[in-house]
Amino acid sequence: MSFDEAVADTEDAPDLETNDNQFVTFSVAGEIFAAPMAPVQEIIRVPGLAQVPLAPPSLLGLANLRGRILPIVNLRRIFRLPDVDDTEATRALVINLGTPLGFVVDRVASVIAVDEAHIEPATSIGASVDAKLLTGVVKTAQNEIIMILDFAEIIAREFANTAVAKTGNLPVEGETAAVMYSEDDEDNADEIQLVSFRVEGQEYAADIAAVQEIVQMPDKVAALPNAPHHVLGLMTLRERLLPLVSLRAMLALPETGRQDSQRIVVLALGEGKAVGVVADSVDEVLRVPREQVEVLPAILASQGGLDEISAVCRLEGGKRLVSVLDTARMFASVDLKQALASVSYEEESMSDNGEFEDHEVIEDEEQVVVFLLGSEEFGVPIATVHEIVRVPESLTHVPKAPDFVEGVINLRGAVLPVIDQRRRLNLEPIERNDRQRIMVYALNGKRTGFIVDSVTEVLKIPRNAIERSPKLSSDQHRILGRVANLENQKRVIMLMDPDALLSDTELADLDA
Repeated sequence: MSFDEAVADTEDAPDLETNDNQFVTFSVAGEIFAAPMAPVQEIIRVPGLAQVPLAPPSLLGLANLRGRILPIVNLRRIFRLPDVDDTEATRALVINLGTPLGFVVDRVASVIAVDEAHIEPATSIGASVDAKLLTGVVKTAQNEIIMILDFAEIIAREFANTAVAKTGNLPVEGETAAVMYSEDDEDNADEIQLVSFRVEGQEYAADIAAVQEIVQMPDKVAALPNAPHHVLGLMTLRERLLPLVSLRAMLALPETGRQDSQRIVVLALGEGKAVGVVADSVDEVLRVPREQVEVLPAILASQGGLDEISAVCRLEGGKRLVSVLDTARMFASVDLKQALASVSYEEESMSDNGEFEDHEVIEDEEQVVVFLLGSEEFGVPIATVHEIVRVPESLTHVPKAPDFVEGVINLRGAVLPVIDQRRRLNLEPIERNDRQRIMVYALNGKRTGFIVDSVTEVLKIPRNAIERSPKLSSDQHRILGRVANLENQKRVIMLMDPDALLSDTELADLDA
């Protein structure tokens, strides 16, 4: 079999035919190696990768291979060789010894047949790699040495004390709450919870109970005929049509061009309807004591042209004002109701054409808050997030605090310990910037903040897209035990368990 016949692209790679005495040969750093054909499922180009914190150094990341999660391992790192950039010849051998793994090699050479009698013990030559990683060697007529790798031994050694778990659909236990706080919080009755966003530099907010999710702007928005000026058009969100409304237009502010920071806040309107409100950016999740909320009298709102605003929150001693939108009043206009009716008609028409045949079926979904660390996406269940706040200009460092604590902040009169999420996951530190946020969780009953690079969206993920992540290390599997494989969006989101971020010993140190 020739090199071209052995190699296939990721899109249409077929399974390779196997034979007991056949081997795939390949090169790494000039040395020639071989893998038995039986466990080799396919040979692919190296796909796009999602980096995995707390994984062994040899793991390059996770790839999405035709709907399944595939860990990609670098053989150079296993052999303690320097990394090199990928070339046109670089390939990954997908080897399945219980679960598929991709092993990156410099070049695939050919498929050969070898008589078992010609395979010598690895100890018979001075191999350039540890002989324990070899099952034998073959000497060719040209005096070349081909080393046969023992991939079972490589996996056992590289992922010592762990097991590379099989990927598959993961049933998620328990129900996901539609609120971002714990039911046993005693002070919930004295607070309101809001999602805040900005328009023209001014802060606005909506009650979190009305916010279904937060998503990015689509590439295209379909125009809606005869719609009011503030209705931008329609987008498709999980096979349902969603009308988009410009908050700028509703507030009579000048329109701007499309920006990367823009987000769509999806608001529920009842009766299964929803509308997407376009904001310049989404800032944070706020818990505001009720005594800091001043309700606007209805007569003042109507006479002052403030129909959309129901209250104003006075934060930071009155220096920061956040206007709370009345979502019911905002979308009560006849024009918008007609636009929503048009959306319903469009959906029915599309259903008749067979495009959205299953749009009445509500998928079992999990709602997560998505954040970034570098270029990688992570998510946590929305019910575990108490709030999201900005990082202050400086953190107060406490003497004798645990080493993993960056400092503390004053959050509405309570001391909140803050930990750098990057440091917790052994990632390179970065300088503080305006995009960073503190995500607040309740760990062992104590509120604790973790700094992330940015919070991007609140996303509903079908549960059948959530899989167990490969167990690559004990810390990684404990903290990042699940992964959302969004094949259509070409996204891999690692799902984090906040309760696993600190060990029992660290929690005791934190309490002390």
